[in-house]
Amino acid sequence: LITYTDALADLSPGQLEGFFVGWPDPPTAETLLRLLRSSSHAWIAVEDARVVGFVTANTDGVLTAFIPLLEVLPSHQGRGIGSELVRRMLAKLSDRYMVDLVCDEDVVPFYERLGLTPYRAMIVRRAEVLRKS
Repeated sequence: LITYTDALADLSPGQLEGFFVGWPDPPTAETLLRLLRSSSHAWIAVEDARVVGFVTANTDGVLTAFIPLLEVLPSHQGRGIGSELVRRMLAKLSDRYMVDLVCDEDVVPFYERLGLTPYRAMIVRRAEVLRKS
């Protein structure tokens, strides 16, 4: 049974293993815990006390929000967990004028099914920052 919560106080790094598959230098579980707790909003999906997915958002608290991360463990993908996490986050951010998200081309159809619209984005990626975290 998958449960969803935005309560993060009792999380531990041991519950956050296995994410960021394919990243060149993935953040540690300790860094992920800091990331979740430092985000303006975060939802997690939990199964048997293990986090199997999460989504984060940061906002100015007035007009804008940005969803930087959605991750579901490879063993749990295709079960609707990511969709549910995004739906919950979009509901949490429903009072924002704009909610932005940058994604790879191959997942555009996933986000379109959830009501997001393709748009242009500009980005900077600094792999050296990952190694410092």
